[in-house]
Amino acid sequence: MSSQQHQPDEFPLPDAPGDLPIVDSHLFDDLLPPEAAFELTAGLRGYREPFVGITEDGTPRPGLYRLNDAGASPKAAVTAAEAYLDGLAPHRRVVGNLPMDAAEWRLWTNAIPTWHPKGMRLERLAERDRDRALAIIEAGLSPGGYAQVRAAMVLNANLGELIDDYRDTLTEYAYWFTVFGTPSPDAPWGWQLMGHHVDLHCVFVAGQVVLAPVFLGAEPTIGTGRFEGVQALRDETEVALQFRRTLAPDREDEFLMGPSLRTEDLPPELAGPWNGRHLSGAGSDNLVLPAEGIIAASLPTEQRDGLIELIRVYLDRLPPAQAEHTLSLVRDHFDETRFAWRGGHDDVCAFYYRIHSPVLLVEYDNHPGVFLTNPEPARYHVHTIVRHPNGGDYGRDLLAQHYRLHHGGHEAG
Repeated sequence: MSSQQHQPDEFPLPDAPGDLPIVDSHLFDDLLPPEAAFELTAGLRGYREPFVGITEDGTPRPGLYRLNDAGASPKAAVTAAEAYLDGLAPHRRVVGNLPMDAAEWRLWTNAIPTWHPKGMRLERLAERDRDRALAIIEAGLSPGGYAQVRAAMVLNANLGELIDDYRDTLTEYAYWFTVFGTPSPDAPWGWQLMGHHVDLHCVFVAGQVVLAPVFLGAEPTIGTGRFEGVQALRDETEVALQFRRTLAPDREDEFLMGPSLRTEDLPPELAGPWNGRHLSGAGSDNLVLPAEGIIAASLPTEQRDGLIELIRVYLDRLPPAQAEHTLSLVRDHFDETRFAWRGGHDDVCAFYYRIHSPVLLVEYDNHPGVFLTNPEPARYHVHTIVRHPNGGDYGRDLLAQHYRLHHGGHEAG
C-alpha cells in the first residue's frame, strides 16, 4: 500500500504550450470553441436563478439542518474582517464588501473567470491588506484547512512556472476575495474566495460555520523546484485508497461505476477535459443527482469506520467544534449515505469517487495534466468538491431559519 501521494520523478510537460485565450486572469470565452466555451462559462450561467440546492429528485428535503449553536465562535473572524475592511479605501470597500443577499455568492468558477469579478484580487492588494484578508480566511478554517488552501494557492504558482505559460494568471494570489454582510458575532455574514483550483464559501450563522460549496484542487499536488515541500490533497487521495482497498471484490457491483478513467473506457459525457467526472462544480447549485453506490450502513464496522475517516478528511477543514457538529449530522443519515468509485486503486492509476448523503456530497476526481494538455487523467492533478445538498450550500437553509426567527422571514443585508 502506498504511503505517499504518487507523482512521477520528472513532471511530464506537454509537447506544445497551451493556447487558451487567458490574459491577466481573464478567460475570453468568445475566442473558444463552442463546446469549451459552454463548459467554462457554467459559473456565469443561471446564478441569478432561484436557488433550490442539490437534490436527488428536484425537491429539497426539509428539516435536515438544525439551527443550533455548534460552538464555532466567529469572534476571531469578525475582528480580522473589521481590520481588513477598515483598511480598504472607500472605493474598494464598496466592491469588496457586498450585501449578505448579493447574487455574487453563487457566481464562481474553479477555472478562470470569463467575467470581471467583484471583490478584491489578492495580488492587487498591498501586502498589509492581503495579509488581513488571509487572516479572515484563516479564522474561518481549522489550521489544517487553512494550510491546505494556502498550499493549493502556492501550487497554482508552481504550475505556472512548470509550464512557463499564463504567468500573469497562474500565480499564488490570483484570487478574488469578497466579504458579504457586516461582520458580526451575532448576525449572519460570510466570505468567498474564488479562483483557479480554490473556491470557498464560508457563512457564519447562529454559532455555526457553513463551508460549502468548496472546490479545492491542485496540479501538481507535490511542489517541484523552489516549491519543494509544498503538498496538497494527500489525505483526500491516500485515505480514500486505503478505504477502497478494504472493500470486498464480491460487492463491486454495489459501488464500482467502472474500472478505468482512460478516455477510451468512459462514456463521452464523462471523458471531457473540463469537468471530467465531477458533476457538482460551478454552475451546479440546482443539480439533480440520484444517489449511487454502496450503502454505508451495510458495511462491516471496520469499513464504516474507514468511510468515516475519509469523511473527516473533508470536514476537518472546518474549525474543530464545527467539524464534530457536522460529522454528527452526517452520522444521523449514515443509513442513507452512499459511496461510489470509478477507476483502479493501485499506486498510479487515476480514479474518481463520490460520497453522497442527504447532508453531504463529496467528489474527488483526477484530471488530465498538465493544465489539461495531456490526454489522460493523472494522479498529480486532483479536483475535490464539497457540497451540502438539500439547501445547505451557502448556508441557505440555516439562514432561512435564522431570518424566520429574527426578521420575520426577510433577509437582512
